[in-house]
Amino acid sequence: MNVSDKATQIEPSPRTGAGAPTPRTGAAILGAAALLEACGGGSSSGNPTSGATNPTTPTTPTTPTTPTTPTTPPAGPDAALLASFEAARFLQRAQFSSSEAEIAAVKSQGAAAWLDAQMALNSSTGGYDWLMQRGYGVIDSNKFYEMEYQSNYMAWFQIMAAPDGVRRRMALALSEFFVVSGAGVGTIKWAMFAMGAYWDVLCQNAFGNYRTLLEDITLNIAMGEYLNTLGNQKEDTQTGRLPDENYAREVMQLFTIGLLQLNIDGTPKIGANGQPLETFTQSDVSNLARVFTGYQQDNTDGFTQSAVAPTYTMPNVGYTRRPMVLNASRHSSLKADFLGASVAAGTEGKAALKIALDTLFNHPNVGPFFGRQMIQRLVCSDPSPAYVTRVATVFNNNGKGVRGDLASVFKGISLDTEATSAAGLTSTTFGKLREPMVRTAQWARTFKATSLKGTWKIGNPNYSAVDALGQSPLQAPSVFNFFRPGYVPPSTAMASSKATAPEFQLVNESTTASYINYLQNFLPNGMWVRAPELITSPDNPTATDGPDIVPDYSAELALVGNPSGLINRLNLLLCAGQLSAETVTMMVNALSYDGTNSTSPDNSKRFYVAKAIMFVMCCSEYLVQK
Repeated sequence: MNVSDKATQIEPSPRTGAGAPTPRTGAAILGAAALLEACGGGSSSGNPTSGATNPTTPTTPTTPTTPTTPTTPPAGPDAALLASFEAARFLQRAQFSSSEAEIAAVKSQGAAAWLDAQMALNSSTGGYDWLMQRGYGVIDSNKFYEMEYQSNYMAWFQIMAAPDGVRRRMALALSEFFVVSGAGVGTIKWAMFAMGAYWDVLCQNAFGNYRTLLEDITLNIAMGEYLNTLGNQKEDTQTGRLPDENYAREVMQLFTIGLLQLNIDGTPKIGANGQPLETFTQSDVSNLARVFTGYQQDNTDGFTQSAVAPTYTMPNVGYTRRPMVLNASRHSSLKADFLGASVAAGTEGKAALKIALDTLFNHPNVGPFFGRQMIQRLVCSDPSPAYVTRVATVFNNNGKGVRGDLASVFKGISLDTEATSAAGLTSTTFGKLREPMVRTAQWARTFKATSLKGTWKIGNPNYSAVDALGQSPLQAPSVFNFFRPGYVPPSTAMASSKATAPEFQLVNESTTASYINYLQNFLPNGMWVRAPELITSPDNPTATDGPDIVPDYSAELALVGNPSGLINRLNLLLCAGQLSAETVTMMVNALSYDGTNSTSPDNSKRFYVAKAIMFVMCCSEYLVQK
């Protein structure tokens, strides 16, 4: 599909049970059903600190019934439904979800025109302002200035409910490439705001230029703290001190050029000795590190006193959204040679930074290195060399002589023929495992979840091996993200073909069961929150504890007792029609044995809907996004 085609339409494609490439899901469906039925239709004791629900058991038990007639496989979809499936397929990659209105808009406008309009929207309320609006910028006995945890609330709101879903989807993908984790910035004051400001940098630059983004993240205070640019000093011959090399190494290895020289299709270049060629040496790291010395926080906003004795002087919160500033007396004046470039001795710090970032930005590796990982985050885990070539070519030149145009890159990834072709639906080598945090964001957006008290107190759901999601935005365990881009699951069919599947690095027996339990906890009534009316979280239970981040299942509740209608709706909105006929039949039959109907108590009907959603969200044909 030509990226420049402004009237691009999504390519219709057939759906047949026989052509579905992913494994059948009877075990997952029956397992989910067993879990729900064994727990009183899905009730759970809940966990006060997990951000999951503590639902109430249905007032009237559901009586299983036998369907009067066997369910037959549904007829094949008509042309209009196929077009809806393809629009939903596009939307679920370009953002997080696909509402009926959005599906209609894409069908009417065409994917390219719709995407252009979405990318042109201004960024909505960012992370820093969101935290400030909720009162976390006050200086009082709560000591918010010493906390980072509330950045979880901010980040989850941003991907679950911010109105500009396309921009937020790209920002989330960027956050897994230019990684800063909240777990690594907690030593600075106002750490939650530092994370909010970092998220804002990603959102504001999501459809700007890569070179601008590279400089903005380099000077961001959260990145400075995370990778040691903040306070990094020049060499001292008397003490033997040398510039910290952390950022110099990671900006090359992870943020720009990678470890190996690449062809434009992302494959490694091979030297005369038959081995891959490396991109940089230790000398490059040591020399480049000199450029990143002398940077410190900008204290233009002044200082204040902490609120609790013993008090101390600390910066006002505004410093967290200001770029770091250069202290020339701490900046190395030595000559720096790296990657074939040279910064002359005595070069002023800002000029040295420009040379360094320009050198990195213009390196031929950046297009394929960055492009392949963005394809992995947005479309498929193991993109073909041809796909990488097309995206890297757009990065190198957007058709107007501009290098690093991120809007063109995003559009190129989203509308590429490999992404939209019907062939991907039946290919055993195309697609990606949906990341856990993306699944949760999709649930929230699909069912219009909202925080009743407006606090959005979703913690980091990673701590439990029993009922945890295993992933949380802006909370990667290290600068290497949640998984490696080159990860190949061992002892699998993918291993035999050396196919990369990064997200599978999160998958094992424990995380699989934990994910099912996590869904079971919140699907019926929403996410359980302690004292949702407060911006703090008391240690002990309160009278107001309960579901606060709640979905709107009104459309689904209207289909209770109509299992075929309900599963077909979920197939469109959650799976873009990618459930096979066999799987749809299996789910419909399972629901048909449930006696819940339109006259049942409201709580029973909610558990019926939750059961159907759980069937889908635990199904491999949902989990593997085509």
